[in-house]
Amino acid sequence: MISGFVFRALEGKIVVAIAILLGIAILVPALNLLTPPDSALHIPTYAVSLFGKYLCYALLALALDLVWGYCGILSLGHGAFFALGGYAMGMYLMRQIGSRGVYGNPVLPDFMVFLNWKELPWFWHGFDWFVFAMAMVVVVPGLLAFIFGWFAFRSRVNGVYLSIITQAMTYALLLAFFRNDMGFGGNNGLTDFKDILGFPVQADGTRAVLFAMSAIMLALCLLIASAIVRSKFGKVLVGVRDAESRVRFLGFRVENIKLFTFVVSAMMAGIAGALFVPQVGIINPGEFAPANSIEVVVWTAVGGRGTLVGPIIGAVLVNAGKSFFTGAFPEIWLYALGGLFIAVTLFLPKGIVGTVQHGLKARKAIKAAAEAEKGRDEAAPVVQAQAAE
Repeated sequence: MISGFVFRALEGKIVVAIAILLGIAILVPALNLLTPPDSALHIPTYAVSLFGKYLCYALLALALDLVWGYCGILSLGHGAFFALGGYAMGMYLMRQIGSRGVYGNPVLPDFMVFLNWKELPWFWHGFDWFVFAMAMVVVVPGLLAFIFGWFAFRSRVNGVYLSIITQAMTYALLLAFFRNDMGFGGNNGLTDFKDILGFPVQADGTRAVLFAMSAIMLALCLLIASAIVRSKFGKVLVGVRDAESRVRFLGFRVENIKLFTFVVSAMMAGIAGALFVPQVGIINPGEFAPANSIEVVVWTAVGGRGTLVGPIIGAVLVNAGKSFFTGAFPEIWLYALGGLFIAVTLFLPKGIVGTVQHGLKARKAIKAAAEAEKGRDEAAPVVQAQAAE
């Protein structure tokens, strides 16, 4: 069963993408840890963390592409699932600080001591266990997506209305997490992490392992997403995107199809957030900002929605450009981002990968037509001779 699942997932571009991701999961940490700092091949630790952040963003874009590119659900709230996964990881990391905090309290995080909390809130219990925290990374975003999707899809909310309420959801969470009495650090969020599984978060080796895990999880989620879209369920999924009323008329429970895909996508976004937090060293309510979710849409559109590999490329390229331009031209970065989205919409409506694929298909069609025409020309004298006889 598992072998069949994997076999369905594997196609040319997916195999290449997974191979590249697994390759960099080994190569980048090796060049960071095994080469001397003065070597031309050495990758500094800050770059490893930066590239790891790009991979987390790529996983988030892949999660959005699964629901937008293949199911037609334009979610403007995927940043909420990303942030919830990040907070679950941040809560685990805060529990690992123990008495090493500023106030030396072995039970309460520093922000709770500062705000005069007397005891640890009930929802923080269990986060001192890594396995429990990792379960919450996928359970909490998945549960929110299930509850939200249950009501939205059964009410047949579609199109721009669905996009608006997903953005309203993430904005509501933004306002809630800003409150100090929520127990999540308020405006400052969670930071000053020390250890993860007993290893110092700031150590070069830990950073390298986190990068490798980001690349491996991205490859695994790409494999899962590919298996979903290439299966019979994936064909129905595309049918829902292109002609929802016809799929419903054929007897399929469209709301269940959407709900399943939305929950899986949310879980992937939660994993991305969990990998993101220890590499950047902080999680705060700013990750819920609606603008962040809109940026994810830009990454997906630039790379090419409905291609799986395209959003990964788009996320890496846009964020690499953002890192460059925010340093070189900080005043115009937002204009550049808006201009990029407009340019892609006008000149590359299928995105980078989508445009390339469309060009290759057109070239194959022209070549096939030319070969067929050539075959007819070669067969014409034979047919004429047979007719003469």
